[in-house]
Amino acid sequence: MTPATLVKDATYRQPFWTLPDRRITTLYAVALGVVFIALLTAMLTPGERPATLILDRTSPHFRYPFTIQNFEHIFFFLALGELFVRWRVGAREIGFSKMGLLPEDQHTVLQAHDLSMLRHRVANQFDGEHGFLPSLIDTCILQFMSGRSVDQTVAVMDSSLELIEHRVDMRYGLVRFIAWLVPTLGFIGTVIGLGSSLAAVPADSSKINMSQIAQTLAVGFDCTMVALVESAVIVYLLQVVNEQEEKAVNLAGTYTLRNLINRLYAG
Repeated sequence: MTPATLVKDATYRQPFWTLPDRRITTLYAVALGVVFIALLTAMLTPGERPATLILDRTSPHFRYPFTIQNFEHIFFFLALGELFVRWRVGAREIGFSKMGLLPEDQHTVLQAHDLSMLRHRVANQFDGEHGFLPSLIDTCILQFMSGRSVDQTVAVMDSSLELIEHRVDMRYGLVRFIAWLVPTLGFIGTVIGLGSSLAAVPADSSKINMSQIAQTLAVGFDCTMVALVESAVIVYLLQVVNEQEEKAVNLAGTYTLRNLINRLYAG
């Protein structure tokens, strides 16, 4: 292994490249959500419009702090925590293409006796979930060493890439659920506000308190407004982070095709 590769391997083992723990990140995300609610509770004056809009501070329907808006905030931070994990993993996967795992010059041709060293280079750098590029290199090398067929190796690489893409798509199930759940909570709050407003209408129409009914309706619509804003942020970040992981899959396939498959000599 060359000195340059050793330097890159040392960089790989720095703390930034360690896999994040989803459970710990989830706990931190929920804690940040609670801190966010606590700070806004301390900063915003009860009864004023910002406190009503963001927190439902003087909610006529729920005992504070157990309001629809606050539940939306908690799930919002939970989604941010999950997306942070996905971003870190995506950045780590892209980093593999910069480690020089395969020859990158214009002249090297790989024969069967050269592949053991390359396979040793990627050993212990992947598992069943992470390490797209090392896993792909290892799979392709094993296939070529067993069959001595470049065509079969290409077919195995294509199948492996499809499985990796499916695995990446499955990783965003929780975030997609939260992106659906947050506006659903907002609509539930709106329905509760509408129902409470209708229930508050007295039988005698001359005694209708329009101010109270309007306030109840406003609280209901506030839930949906906050939910739609937070859901839009989640969906945007989901697109950005998902694109990064898809880029990592594409880089893994391109790098393996260019620097391994195209160099194989079966003679």
